[in-house]
Amino acid sequence: MNAEVLALIPARGGSKSIPLKNLLMVAGKPLIAHTIEQALNSRKITRTIVSTDHEEIAAVAREFGAEVPFMRPTEFALDWSPDIDVFRHAVEWLRDHQGYEPELIVHLRPTGPVRRVELIDQAIETMLSASAVDSLRSVNRAVQTPYKMWSVDQGILRPLLQLEGTTEPYNLPRQQLPQVYWQNGYVDIVRPRTVLRGLMSGGSILPFIVDEPMLEIDYEDDVAKVEEALLKLRETGQIEPDADPGRHSV
Repeated sequence: MNAEVLALIPARGGSKSIPLKNLLMVAGKPLIAHTIEQALNSRKITRTIVSTDHEEIAAVAREFGAEVPFMRPTEFALDWSPDIDVFRHAVEWLRDHQGYEPELIVHLRPTGPVRRVELIDQAIETMLSASAVDSLRSVNRAVQTPYKMWSVDQGILRPLLQLEGTTEPYNLPRQQLPQVYWQNGYVDIVRPRTVLRGLMSGGSILPFIVDEPMLEIDYEDDVAKVEEALLKLRETGQIEPDADPGRHSV
């Protein structure tokens, strides 16, 4: 019997940079439609739900095949509402109203639609094979290392990190420093039990390393690059490797 795997797509109506960003036409479709289609095309995802506070987003989500069984309360759709409020509301609503409790929840952000479905499925398979872990997070190998980063304390530079056995790690060649990773938001997965504890990740987090970019639409200047990448993905099934994964701010 296949595992019950829920794709949860958060899509609130508010957006300061681009009004109703999730409905912006990108590569011939509303932005949110690309992520819905990826979830529906997955071999592993068994249910696709959009969590939104906006009726028009809900209508478009249904038009493209997603479920919208509830409307997200306004207090969970504010500018600074954390993901955990959105996910805990969804988990509790589905449990209490439908008796539905998936094994995994796949977090797909609609503002970053450049993804390959094969990688979504690989991430799910990785998570299903590790029942003890709380979550999985997709990461890139970081270009810049935090061992060469500093804070300023009372006008004096202080190294952000120390390295056992090394007095001045910031003076070592980058190749001699530990490999570090940058969370990229390509695909994240969490267990409902973790969400119900008030956590989005928990203490045991699997890495899912991808070398593809997470191109996001934050501002109108981002649209052309995302459209180009989506069209290339549609034509070739490929995404160009990220030349600078460290620039993404997820």
